[in-house]
Amino acid sequence: MPMTRKQLDAQLAGAARAWLDEALAEAAHTACHEDTAPGSPYAVPPWELRFAAAGRHCGLEYADSVRALLLLEARAGVPAVTRLYEQGTAAERRAVLLTLHRLDLGPTALPLVEDALRTNDTRLVAAAVGPYAAAHLDGHHWRHAILKCLFTGVPVDAVDALARRARGDAELARMLGDFAAERTAAGRTVPDDLHRVLALTAPAPFPEPSNIREQGRPHPPTEES
Repeated sequence: MPMTRKQLDAQLAGAARAWLDEALAEAAHTACHEDTAPGSPYAVPPWELRFAAAGRHCGLEYADSVRALLLLEARAGVPAVTRLYEQGTAAERRAVLLTLHRLDLGPTALPLVEDALRTNDTRLVAAAVGPYAAAHLDGHHWRHAILKCLFTGVPVDAVDALARRARGDAELARMLGDFAAERTAAGRTVPDDLHRVLALTAPAPFPEPSNIREQGRPHPPTEES
């Protein structure tokens, strides 16, 4: 989970905090003004260069948090997040994926999530199944994301809203059963997480009517009835 600015300030040394102040100021300027010079449609806003350099200036352990703050301060749109994702390292791509749900993008950044789910990089797969995927992935792609986690060994704890989306999903249950059968036939172990998700696919129980007692008998009629 990326840190807040206050948490970062408590961790970063003076030089790193000064660098972050400058980087966020540049990102804020981009959010309010057009940074690309006339006639230079391919110029890169300065804050995007800072995005790539975050680990070097603030430490690798804080890079995700710094990059998330830059994206938020710049109010990054789809062109910016797509550019940063496509041109970035795995660590930079992960930071983009972790921040998507905090940007006002709607479902327009789904191609980035779908790309991450096609990789076998467990860091990207885990980041791709966060809140943004839970909100915007359709049923077909979401089910395949679950299978991708099981196939690559990404813990299903990484999947946001897993219980809510899996509940009563008969198609997901069928796919999990097929996956387990294939693993068993190949002499391979079935991940424990598969059984956990399979249990979640059971339909939600019907609540008992309020007028039914614990022993299953109706309440006696009242004088008003």
